Amino acid sequence: MRSIIYHRSFSVFIAFTAVLVLFALLCPGYYFTTWENIKIILVMVSEFCIVVLGVGLLMISGEFDLSISATLLFCSLIFLRLSQTELNLFLSTLIVLGVGLFIGLVNGVITIKGRIPSFITTLGTMMLWIGITNIFSPPGAERSIVISVPLFSTIFTGKVAGVPVQFLWFILIALILGIVLHFHKLGCWVYATGGNKEAARAMGIKTDLVKTICFMLVGLLCALSAIMQTIYAGTFFVGIGTGWNLMAIAGSVIGGASLFGGRGNMPGIVLGGLMISVIENGLTMLGISYFWAWAVYGSLILSFILFYMYLEKRLVVVGRR
Repeated sequence: MRSIIYHRSFSVFIAFTAVLVLFALLCPGYYFTTWENIKIILVMVSEFCIVVLGVGLLMISGEFDLSISATLLFCSLIFLRLSQTELNLFLSTLIVLGVGLFIGLVNGVITIKGRIPSFITTLGTMMLWIGITNIFSPPGAERSIVISVPLFSTIFTGKVAGVPVQFLWFILIALILGIVLHFHKLGCWVYATGGNKEAARAMGIKTDLVKTICFMLVGLLCALSAIMQTIYAGTFFVGIGTGWNLMAIAGSVIGGASLFGGRGNMPGIVLGGLMISVIENGLTMLGISYFWAWAVYGSLILSFILFYMYLEKRLVVVGRR
């Protein structure tokens, strides 16, 4: 198992490095490597990959979440409404994070207690939250957000030594989840639950609780990302997180998370999310239509899945010798 994890992470790292070099050479004027573009990438990477971290962990536990985009949109709307009141901004943030946790809890409870595939559950909640958001969305003139507390903006969208704070949040969360996944008993429970739920339950692991926690983590991270994006843009916009539900799954799969659960690792998930963001930025720099990005993502998913299948078979054969 350690050999498979090592080879998967190393393979993703090689592919990610190749993508960086390719765009650095192809982009006109080498603009891809300028500090201005790097700062843009760091912001894009952070807001997206924070969500990917939770999605990857959920996939390792054996479940999916297609409601990511809707959760981002709804949490952004809630934050907008609260910011337009006299409520303390930090208290508003806690409320929005609580809303994200609640959405994750709903997804988990319906999936587990109703014994419904998470694909169906989250497809339904995705439509639910998008519908509610569209009903209560304000007109254009009322979508602007004015943050009157400089410290608040600095915490979520400021800079430290020229580095966007969003990126520091992403690194911190990745480190915490990496430690939990690989060095804490909860991480072992996540792997066991995704690998063989019945066997894990026979060992005394509360598999339903583990999956619910993973769903809630996704909701929490979506809420955090929504807050960052809304503050950074200075407005609520209906396009927030568009397509992220599939892109986050793509990043996790490219990073080595199994579609069937039980396999994956945090370094690989981080690299997979980074690759998705870098490809999107690189294609934009080259002036290529955004729609080509989806063709690239699809090709990468198929390529990496086939490669991982070959790699695992190869390692099994070598291990028998």
